[in-house]
Amino acid sequence: MISFIGRSIVQKTITLFFVSIVSFLIIHLAPGEPSQVDPLNPKFTPEMVERFQKEFHLDKPLHVQYIYFYQDLFTGKTVSWKDNQSVLKKIWERFLNSLPLFFVGTIITWTLSFPIGIRSAIFRGGFYDRSATFLSYLLISIPGFFFAYILIIIVVTGLHVPVIGMKTFGIGAMSAPFLFMDRIWHLLLPSVLGATAGIAILSRYVRSQMLEVQSQDYVRTAKAKGLSPEQVHYKHALRNALLPFVTMFGLILPGLIGGSVIIESIFSWPGMGRMAYEAILARDYPVILTVNFVSAVLVLAGTFISDLLYLVVDPRIRL
Repeated sequence: MISFIGRSIVQKTITLFFVSIVSFLIIHLAPGEPSQVDPLNPKFTPEMVERFQKEFHLDKPLHVQYIYFYQDLFTGKTVSWKDNQSVLKKIWERFLNSLPLFFVGTIITWTLSFPIGIRSAIFRGGFYDRSATFLSYLLISIPGFFFAYILIIIVVTGLHVPVIGMKTFGIGAMSAPFLFMDRIWHLLLPSVLGATAGIAILSRYVRSQMLEVQSQDYVRTAKAKGLSPEQVHYKHALRNALLPFVTMFGLILPGLIGGSVIIESIFSWPGMGRMAYEAILARDYPVILTVNFVSAVLVLAGTFISDLLYLVVDPRIRL
């Protein structure tokens, strides 16, 4: 176990190093130079541009810029070009805002997807299966932004309550329970919206995987031995159908950054996805590179967690 963990950490560290190089080069291959900060703005004199280049080491060769950037990043000195704030501090604040949205949406998705998919596989071709299939394809087909506006109109018109932002504007000094419930209310709608497409897609994967496993010999043997349907479906079939979902579970961590851009923009939720989008529009390269680096770390961490979960799900797998 220890050797496996050590070997995996070394491999993923090397991968992260090459990812950082590629992302840094891609940023500099984009049209325009990082030193060209709003060149049409008359306030930016040649002297100011030169001082800006020296301050952020943009007058150095590309490999030297790479070393300086990640040196400043790991020491906490990297600042945003847009507002001169610490990049790590901005990302941490937005991360704390995105975390509850991601956490609640993930719980809703995985809690509902498996019962829906398993029941569809058990009653294949029946009314429940056809209804679940129709609703799944309907939710997959509806664009997220369109569905979001429909939900906002229904909730605001029917309940006459605000849903935009993280809290109700102008509520002033209220008791802690009221503020907590207000935050939960603003969190509910974007979380449900973010989970709808995930439930539709994941439930179809669960159904197809269960159908594939139920045709195996060991499942038929379990039925022939007289085991109860619950034992057959949930102990024998489901456990062997979980391997693909272990991989999917490990890859949901990057959703903290890229999976909520549209939702955060529609609901004015100050999260990481919205920050990354705004940084791209403003050509704020330190924020873009840092967010990309954090995203790569989350992907590698997710795959590492998946490797460990394989041992729990499938006892045939050995390190």
